[in-house]
Amino acid sequence: MRKSPIILILVVILGVIGLSSIFIVDERERALVLQFGRVVAVKEEPGLAFKIPVIQEVVRYDDRILSIDVQPLEVTPLDDRRLVVDAFARYRISDLNRFRQAVGVGGIPVAEDRLDRILRAETREVLGSVSSRDILSSDRAALMLRIRNSAIAEAQALGVTVIDVRLKATDLPQANLEATFDRMKAEREREATDERARGNEAAQRVRAQADRTVVELVSDANREAEIIRGEADAERNAIFAEAYGADPEFFEFYRSLTAYENALQGSNSSLILSPDSEFFNYLSSPTGRRAPVAE
Repeated sequence: MRKSPIILILVVILGVIGLSSIFIVDERERALVLQFGRVVAVKEEPGLAFKIPVIQEVVRYDDRILSIDVQPLEVTPLDDRRLVVDAFARYRISDLNRFRQAVGVGGIPVAEDRLDRILRAETREVLGSVSSRDILSSDRAALMLRIRNSAIAEAQALGVTVIDVRLKATDLPQANLEATFDRMKAEREREATDERARGNEAAQRVRAQADRTVVELVSDANREAEIIRGEADAERNAIFAEAYGADPEFFEFYRSLTAYENALQGSNSSLILSPDSEFFNYLSSPTGRRAPVAE
């Protein structure tokens, strides 16, 4: 009876030791078995694995393709036109032993910091050997390939493989961007001024042509009116002359009535005339005919 608790305790201890000696490697990761900080085993296949409890420890690393955003950097191409480049890279841990030796206990953060420096240096070197036109054109796919190939050799010391490098954005620095914007604005304003000047010139030509057309039309109309008015006056005079020749007495009577009508309009009914005036000859004649002029 006294041995049962001891046996139970031993069973529990052995169970704990047995469980602590077993670990699982996920299919998305790989693991290193360390003994006193030294690598004694590399577990690359997923499944169950064993280690010595207490003495050995397991360090796990991601086996997937990882991404790193490179810190934006300024580059100066051959044409001295500074550019701000924003890039990212994809990489994978390829050699666990070398990776552990290179980064120690720092792991992926330390590796990415060193990889960032490598990518920045290679990006500056490759983009500095071409013109800004090449960087901004479709040829930059070849430039990204050059950066990747150069970074692969440098990253081997970290135990990682650079799979791809991409330029996300290539912009001018803020100061240059503002200067470029001001220059573009000035050019657009100059073009607008030129367009307005050409428009005003065309408008003046149209207005001058319209004014000339108006003057010509008015002149032609006035000339035609004067011709018609002259012809009408001539016809009227001819009619008057014909009427006067047909009956001079009636013509004189008609002219006297017209003179009376024009002289005695409105409230103007008083006239101051000499006693022998011929104005009222027809009014003073008892027969309605023109009175004979006294000699």
